[in-house]
Amino acid sequence: MRFFLILFMGVALFASDATLEIVKSTDNRPSVAIQDASEFGNIRIRQKFFRLVMGDLKVTAHFKVDDRYRESDYDAMIDPLLKDKDYLFRYRFREDGEQRLYLDAKVLDLSSGSPVFERSYRVANRARYPFLIHRAVIDFNDYLQMPSVEWMRRYVVFSQYGKPKSADIIVADYTLTYRKKIISGGLNIFPKWADKNQRGIYYTKLGNRPVLYYYNIYTGEERRVITSDGMLVCSDVSRDGKKLLLTMAPDGQPDIYRYDIETGKRERLTFYSGIDVSAQFTGSERKIVFVSDRLGYPNIFVKRVGDRAVQQLVYHGKNNNACSVHGKYVIYTSRESDNAFSSNTFNLYLVSTESDYIRRLTASGINQFPKFSPDGESVIYIKHYASQSALGIIRLNYNEGFLFPLKGHKIQSIDW
Repeated sequence: MRFFLILFMGVALFASDATLEIVKSTDNRPSVAIQDASEFGNIRIRQKFFRLVMGDLKVTAHFKVDDRYRESDYDAMIDPLLKDKDYLFRYRFREDGEQRLYLDAKVLDLSSGSPVFERSYRVANRARYPFLIHRAVIDFNDYLQMPSVEWMRRYVVFSQYGKPKSADIIVADYTLTYRKKIISGGLNIFPKWADKNQRGIYYTKLGNRPVLYYYNIYTGEERRVITSDGMLVCSDVSRDGKKLLLTMAPDGQPDIYRYDIETGKRERLTFYSGIDVSAQFTGSERKIVFVSDRLGYPNIFVKRVGDRAVQQLVYHGKNNNACSVHGKYVIYTSRESDNAFSSNTFNLYLVSTESDYIRRLTASGINQFPKFSPDGESVIYIKHYASQSALGIIRLNYNEGFLFPLKGHKIQSIDW
């Protein structure tokens, strides 16, 4: 069971960075005021809309956002008191006769008083309203030709502990405002997106023997992929979706396997007598990065598929038990305390595979399961505290970090 502990135990401080520089100065960012012109919802609901709009604008790290709540008519004249700002982001939630929810968004240039951006969005399922806000902020950000924040549009999938021996799989937006339970009943853990379009997931159901399943989040199709004695976790999927990296322990010790979806064949990639887990493809997918206890403690290693030679990748920390890879960068979790009777500290670090560069990303607490965004400019992770968890976002190129709590629940693992 020791290898399960490595997997299960899987804001920001920023140092100067020679390669990932903080590219925006807070003094140079355009300032934005927000006005709510909604025709839908009571004041509590409307203020929830406002907090999401304000939060999205802040999380881009591209704007100085005025956090004062203001109301207005959608086509009202500009308040002269706002002239000290650069832009006014005015939005309106409304519904039609078929109870579809609409979001109208308009941005005005306050130096000229003229609108520079206007779009309308709609959704049939009202619970998905956070994605209307995400889309509006993404489009406004793109209009100003700021670095993309397209990742806001993506789903997050995570396993959430429930009653004893029970964990559900949840699909959510990155703020955890929208949440939908898609898998329940039993202990369902380690969800992993099966494709870049986020149509399906792989996950492990624990029972007498662990079983890896595929589940389509749109059709509800579910199929059994593979089972194994000991343990079974899908840690990565190839870009074409045809190959899986699995941690399996058919003979008692966990190793890394590559599984071919089309043929059902599996190929063993590591041959160590100890613990090899949590592999990820890197580069052209001819190499893998993984966690191993080859040094007597968990650390991060890299090897070429088909070779026996293994190279140590991380030289800082003595208990590095989870990682994420993007290009030449690796983010990993390092345990930095050894308390037998209280919580330990787990911090996140960013390292380059091409230099001795290292940067600490968190300062304290239990920070685990880091995942790069597709563009490599942001990191999502889990922060545990008390009896609940929060989803953390770090904007690597900016001096910004954010936490989104999941009140009353603890997250087991997460994918983006």
